[in-house]
Amino acid sequence: MSKPKHPHALIAAVFLLAGCGTEEAPAPESQAPVTQQSELLAACQDTEELAEVAEHSCFHAEYGPFESVTAAPYGGPSFVDVSVGHTAYNVTLPAIAYQQWTLGYAGSVIFTPEESTEYAFLTSGYRAVRVVNAATNEEVGLECRYNIPQEVCGSLRTAVTADLEGGIDYRVDFAAVVPQPSTFLLVIEETGHDHHEE
Repeated sequence: MSKPKHPHALIAAVFLLAGCGTEEAPAPESQAPVTQQSELLAACQDTEELAEVAEHSCFHAEYGPFESVTAAPYGGPSFVDVSVGHTAYNVTLPAIAYQQWTLGYAGSVIFTPEESTEYAFLTSGYRAVRVVNAATNEEVGLECRYNIPQEVCGSLRTAVTADLEGGIDYRVDFAAVVPQPSTFLLVIEETGHDHHEE
C-alpha cells in the first residue's frame, strides 16, 4: 500500500505548490484553490483590441521568426529569455514525475519588457500562467483571459494579459497536466500599440 496506484493527491500537491492548475477536462483533485490561477481569470472585455493583437501574433505563430527554448525547471532560477519581440517561441516544459508516472509539466522563462504597458501572453494550448517579478518574487496580478476564436487565429488558443514595467525582469511560470503536451507556442505582444507596424 506504500505505492499509490493513482497518485491524484500528489498531482494536486504538485500544482498547489506550483500555483497552477489545468483548464482542459480537469480532474477534481487538480482544482485545489491557489493564488492567481490563470484559468479562473475573468474574461477580457476589450475583445476587439485583443482580436487585433491575436491576428498580429498569429502571423508570427505561423510564419515566424521562430525560436525553440526549454523552460527552466519550476522553482529554480531561470535564464531562459523570451524577450525578443515579434517572435514565436516554441517552449518545452520540463516533466514533473513521480516514480514511473509523468504527472505534468512546469517551467519558467524570463521576459523583460522594453516599455511599461499591458502585455498579452498568447499560447497555442491552454496553460496555467503566473507572472512574478524576478527580483522581488512578488506575483503580478493577471488582468484577464481571452479565448482566441478559431476564425481570428487557428494557431493560438488563449491569451492572458498583465500590466508590466519596462526594464524589469519577470519570471513567467507555465504548467500543464497530462495529457496536455509539454511543448507549446508562445507569443508575447504589447496590447497598446499598432500591431501591424512589423
